[in-house]
Amino acid sequence: MSQKLSDNLLLVGKVIRPHGLGGLLRSWLYAGNNASFLDIETLYIKPVSGKIRKYTVVSIKPHKNVFLMKLEELTSGDEAETLKDAEIFVRKDLLSREEGEHFWYELLDLKVYLDTGEYLGSISQIISSGGNDTYVVKEGEKEIFIPATYEIVKQIDLANGKIIVSDFEGLLDLNEV
Repeated sequence: MSQKLSDNLLLVGKVIRPHGLGGLLRSWLYAGNNASFLDIETLYIKPVSGKIRKYTVVSIKPHKNVFLMKLEELTSGDEAETLKDAEIFVRKDLLSREEGEHFWYELLDLKVYLDTGEYLGSISQIISSGGNDTYVVKEGEKEIFIPATYEIVKQIDLANGKIIVSDFEGLLDLNEV
């Protein structure tokens, strides 16, 4: 699944299925902080077999462990059914974030260094693991799993394309296979 459809659109979720008969969509949102999506007025949906289309958001509300989205252009369950399993995108410039918060697409491929200056590799993947994310740092065939916590990640420098992490006892040993 592609993270980006274009340079300006970011994949943020997936339509699970319709909810009820009025055109509501039951959706997953991929972000850890879903608050940034609750104020979105426009989004883009790409059906499994179709072209991406712009939609006007009437409402997005949390419902149990999913979100219910009402879109102006959908008025029936049959219309909503055509979007089952579709990908949901938003324009990057419309997303808000808290201080110190970063989007995954910004972190992928950043170079990771220990605070001693030793190069560890670059972030090839990010795993959401409940309490905190885990950065998969790869250099050649070697992979290191680094917990994305404030205690370990000391600096994220997007401008220079690098992350500084502190070494703690066993960090590199635990990751050797």
